[in-house]
Amino acid sequence: MKKKMKKTMQLLAATVCTALINISPLYAADDDSALESYNRAMFQFNAAADYFVIKPIAKGYRAVTNEFVRERVHDFYANLKEPISTINHTLQGDFAESGKSLGRFFINTTLGLLGTFDVASGWGLKNNRTDFDHTLAKWCVPDGPFFILPLLGPSTPRTTAGFVADSLATPNYWADYYASFNQDWERYSFYYGIAALGFISLREEKIEFLDNLTANSVDPYATIKSAFIQNRLKIGACGKTEDNAQNAGYDFDFDDMGDE
Repeated sequence: MKKKMKKTMQLLAATVCTALINISPLYAADDDSALESYNRAMFQFNAAADYFVIKPIAKGYRAVTNEFVRERVHDFYANLKEPISTINHTLQGDFAESGKSLGRFFINTTLGLLGTFDVASGWGLKNNRTDFDHTLAKWCVPDGPFFILPLLGPSTPRTTAGFVADSLATPNYWADYYASFNQDWERYSFYYGIAALGFISLREEKIEFLDNLTANSVDPYATIKSAFIQNRLKIGACGKTEDNAQNAGYDFDFDDMGDE
């Protein structure tokens, strides 16, 4: 039953990726005219959920931990993303970086105590993260229209397709697939517990950034949209950075909000 469910999820993910990629060429990333009413409504929903639930939990997480503990959690989740980088560097034809990412994963998982310490960086293997979104960009797949996802925030069809594909490459996904759990609640607690902690860890890191970004904004939705689109320019089409990307005023990976 469990394997059938996994196969169904994988087929659904592949279908979603294909559908989103086919939609992408129809719109530019900054064109959300047909979706603005939905986007603004979903933005307000997300803002309320963040204000009343997510941000207080993130602040509580900061209050009960110290910087050392939070760095270990950050490094642990960064290490979980190394297989994603390994696969996508390969798909992009960058085999040297693929080897480095794979080496980082094995070094940090073993000597770095399950990735809680970034030992590999000290050995000269610096993190060069990539994902399926960047792979699709290099394959000249257009971004598509800007839209807001429930709880996960700003996105585009290409971003969403990348997120779905990358979620199938994480170690915790495959650990959940092969691990033997006696009860369903144990499996769900394992998989979703890891995902939730990663999300809260990331939200804690971005508390000041998001506060400063929208503090004096007349239209927070427009501000977030502008920041997200400027950030997207760093990727560019066909693997080339857009000329106006150098004018981007924000340095924040919005895609991270859904990566865990």
